[in-house]
Amino acid sequence: MKLGIIGAGFIAKFQTVAISQVRGWQIAGICSPEGAEELAAFVETKGLGPASIYPSISEMAKNVDVLAIFSPNFTRIAVMEEIRDAVKEGCQLQGIICEKPLGRNYAEAKRMVELLEETGVPGAYFENQLFMKPLVIQLDQLAGVRKAMGPLSLVRSAEEHGGPHGSWFWNPILQGGGVLNDMGCHSIAVGWYALTPTDRELTFLKPEKVSADIGLLKWGRPEWRKKLLDRYGVDFLKTPAEDFATGMITYRNPETNQLSKAQFTNSWMFEKQGLRILMDGTGPGYAFEINTLVSPLTVFIGDDAAEAIADQEMALEKATSSRGLLAVQPNEADLYGYTDEFVDALASFAKGQPGKLPWSYGLEVIRLVMASYMAAERGKTVDLTDPETCRELESYVPAIARGLGADILY
Repeated sequence: MKLGIIGAGFIAKFQTVAISQVRGWQIAGICSPEGAEELAAFVETKGLGPASIYPSISEMAKNVDVLAIFSPNFTRIAVMEEIRDAVKEGCQLQGIICEKPLGRNYAEAKRMVELLEETGVPGAYFENQLFMKPLVIQLDQLAGVRKAMGPLSLVRSAEEHGGPHGSWFWNPILQGGGVLNDMGCHSIAVGWYALTPTDRELTFLKPEKVSADIGLLKWGRPEWRKKLLDRYGVDFLKTPAEDFATGMITYRNPETNQLSKAQFTNSWMFEKQGLRILMDGTGPGYAFEINTLVSPLTVFIGDDAAEAIADQEMALEKATSSRGLLAVQPNEADLYGYTDEFVDALASFAKGQPGKLPWSYGLEVIRLVMASYMAAERGKTVDLTDPETCRELESYVPAIARGLGADILY
């Protein structure tokens, strides 16, 4: 199946590593205003090409089977409109992939769903953590226990690292917020998924209450603001974004009326080995725990040897140190679920079906992210059983995403 990639940044390269582990994909095209040549060369090293570089999405759509939207958040609507027009002009696509988040807010995500429906092409929303093997295996391992004892009642999920790679990621207007939008969508989705009873649909549990708190705990300090300004040209004194977010979502089982809770925590201020994904859950008589920094491999690099390290991220994504005791994950793309996203997309699109996670699910995740921003901004619990609140969320844009974060975060 020939894949055309839109965007050539960090996630596109990371996904290329994942694709190299799945038989049946060829990266046949790349369309990006910058970085396309570098990504095409990387594709060649993985034996996935040749990847032609196209001047437009519409031109690339004529020569591939599937399009993957890996471009920055603020480009998504325009990208999808061009894809819609290409399909209307006769391009035959078997699937369209969109990397999380589906939009910067609910209105944008809803528009993405509408545009996909206009194409009539199956879609796959890429939320990698739901495909993580440790999560999938524990759900399988505990399937009998969950049926006998009842589903999990509390899940806690966290994703933390020292901060993103690209300047647009730090710009709350372009990105749609800060760490809550960037990584909160991961933790909120996986918490909802882990709580859901076996053999029930993704949105079976109904979210009722959302509480949240956000802060600017590291990158608002003068010395760290200067680092952002010098490196990325982003001024956190004028338009800051949150670097810490935490919250709780309460769900109701519509069959049993049982309540369950999912807690999420995310930060851009984690200063250990690198990226950490942490999950745990408890049910009546059982529990599970996942920590991606627990690795079968560790290495130690002393001061004298540190100069020989070409790239500290060879050990772990978002690594902040090139020396000391390092946790090394031999296959991050597989560990984090990226590989199995493409396994699912290939199988689904070959059957003419949407992926395991449809775009409509991505829309519901964004609704919960926006509810979390609203709760934090107003300092009170958001009631999702209130029709007026639900209507308000449809057009709600967080103050931070409107460039007004200084009024809230300082």
